Amino acid sequence: MNHEELESIDNVSTVIQFVLIGFSDLPNLQGFLFAVFSVVYIIILIGNFLIIIIISMDQALQKPMYFFLANFSSLEICYVSVTVPRILFNIGTQNRSISLMSCATQMSFFLVFGTTESLLLAVMSYDRYVAICHPLLYPLIMNPTKCTQLAALSWLGGMPVQIGQTCQIFSMNFCNSYKINHFFCDIPPILKLACGDTSVHELSVYVVVMVVAAFPFILVLASYSKIIATILRLPTAKGRAKAFSTCSSHLLVVLLFYGSATVTYLRPKSMHSPGTDKLLSLFYTVVTPMFNPLIYSLRNKEVISALRKLLFKKY
Repeated sequence: MNHEELESIDNVSTVIQFVLIGFSDLPNLQGFLFAVFSVVYIIILIGNFLIIIIISMDQALQKPMYFFLANFSSLEICYVSVTVPRILFNIGTQNRSISLMSCATQMSFFLVFGTTESLLLAVMSYDRYVAICHPLLYPLIMNPTKCTQLAALSWLGGMPVQIGQTCQIFSMNFCNSYKINHFFCDIPPILKLACGDTSVHELSVYVVVMVVAAFPFILVLASYSKIIATILRLPTAKGRAKAFSTCSSHLLVVLLFYGSATVTYLRPKSMHSPGTDKLLSLFYTVVTPMFNPLIYSLRNKEVISALRKLLFKKY
C-alpha cells in the first residue's frame, strides 16, 4: 500500500470536524455582516414574538387561522435560530470549526423545521379552503381538537424522515475535504465532501423532497385553485376583494418558501455552485422569515387592529 492510499484512508477516518467557510471570502465586510445579521435576527425575533403575543392576548383573534399563524411565527423563531446564531458566532469569533456531531445536529433540526414549515403552509391553505369554500361547515370542521391535531402533525410529521436522512448522510465517509463552502450544514455542500458515488444519496434526497415539499405544495395549489374558483363566483366585487385579502398574504409566503427551496434541493449536484447555494439559502433561511411578520400583519386588518389596541391600550 503506497503513501497516497494511506493518506486517503487517514483522511476518511480522521474527519471528526468541519470548517464552515461561510463569508470568510469577504474579510473586509466581517463587521458589516455581523451587524446586518444581528439586526435581521432581532427583527425576526421581535416581529414573530409580537405576532404570538397579539394573537394570545386578543380575544378577536381566537380563530383557527390565527392559531396556525401563531404556530407559524413560533416555527420561524426556531427555524432562524438553527442557523443565524451560528453565523454570528463564526463571524464574531472567527472560529469556523464545527464538530461532526454539531454539524449533524444542525442539519437535522434545519431539515425538521423546514419540513414543519412545508406541512404547516399546507395546513394553513386547507384552513383557508374550508373557510372560503365551506363557510357554514367551517366551525364544525376546524374545531379546536382538529386544529391541535393538524398543528401537531405539522410539527412532528417530518421528524422520523429527516432524522433518518441526516443519519444516512453522516454515515458516509468524507475524504474530499473538511471545508464546507456554506454558512451552515446543509445537504448539497455536505454531499460534495463525500467519498465515491453519492447518486444513491442524491436520489434519496429527491424522494424525501418530493414527499415533504412537493406533495404539500400540490395540496396548496389544489386548495387555492378551489379558493380562486369560489372567489370568482362571488356576486360582488367587495366580497371578492375581502375573500382574496384573507389568503393573499399566505399565498405570497407559500411562493417565496417553496420557490427557493425547490430550486435549492431539486437541482442536480452538477448545477450547484457555492455562491448560488449561499444566496438561495440566505433567501429562505433569513430573508423570508424577516418579511413574514410584515406580510401577515400589514395585509391583515384584524392583526393591525389588535396591534393598535395592544400598543395604545389605556389603563
